[in-house]
Amino acid sequence: MADFTNGFWDIYIAVLTLLGIAGCGLLLWSQSKVKIKVDAETGRATETTGHVWDENLTELNTPMPRWWMWLFYLTIVFGLAYLVLYPGLGSYAGKLGWQSTGAYENELKKADAEYGPLFAKYQQQDLKAVAADPQAQAIGERLFLNYCAQCHGSDARGNKGFPNLTDKDWLYGGEPEVIKTTILHGRHGVMPPMAAALGGDKDVENVAHYVLSLSGSTADPIKVVFGKPKFAAACAACHGMDGKGNQALGAPNLTDKIWLHGGGANAIMEAIRKGRDNSMPPFEEFLGDAKVHVLAAYVWSLSNAEKAAAAAKQ
Repeated sequence: MADFTNGFWDIYIAVLTLLGIAGCGLLLWSQSKVKIKVDAETGRATETTGHVWDENLTELNTPMPRWWMWLFYLTIVFGLAYLVLYPGLGSYAGKLGWQSTGAYENELKKADAEYGPLFAKYQQQDLKAVAADPQAQAIGERLFLNYCAQCHGSDARGNKGFPNLTDKDWLYGGEPEVIKTTILHGRHGVMPPMAAALGGDKDVENVAHYVLSLSGSTADPIKVVFGKPKFAAACAACHGMDGKGNQALGAPNLTDKIWLHGGGANAIMEAIRKGRDNSMPPFEEFLGDAKVHVLAAYVWSLSNAEKAAAAAKQ
């Protein structure tokens, strides 16, 4: 990336931009100097382009209107004036010193001045109380749609590889403060490939069927018997001997029928062979604690509508 940040590219972009504008001006000037043959009596062009349609419709080679050409000259002048005043020529900042980052930061300052006290008020409240406030819920919904819906869906029901936030199945715990911690700092869940540790493809298949049996899904009983001790030796350290998972590690519960990457035998065997590596980015620096507080309250309410409604009545 250092090759794209040295001074050469600033000069390259500036020269290319100016040559492009100069080329447009030169082309326009050259076309304005073209002589067109006209009829002495009528003053109309007699030269054609050679294109004829429907036997008698001939395309004349007439000059471009003067107003049209002057309009293009004006756009060239405007372009040059813009490049003097605003950034556009490599690292040249322009006479006005305008920057898109500066404009963005000014908008953020205005928004913080207008909405900062509102977020600060909610930040002082318990998360469940925030979840019970209709105005906070509306704000939280907008934050969710802007920053979370791309992965979890606009209805928060998730997708393959992205958790459903409307049920009560949580990898790291579903309490309001835990959800807030997740949003603030992100999560990185890793399951290593386990085929070698289990002993090979046959054992991978046996363990997959044992995992299916934990949730009451259809499984080969013979493979379940062979898979159980392998599971205890290689998988129980994270998922527990009973397969109910470990929220401290983010290890999922294998005894329910909620699957993040698919729950068939093939999907489970793929997870065992290749492992999984899921990441959720942190939002603390981007949104700040106050906005995350409101967002976390909204996310908690998605799977605790009754509790949020009860808190609103208190």
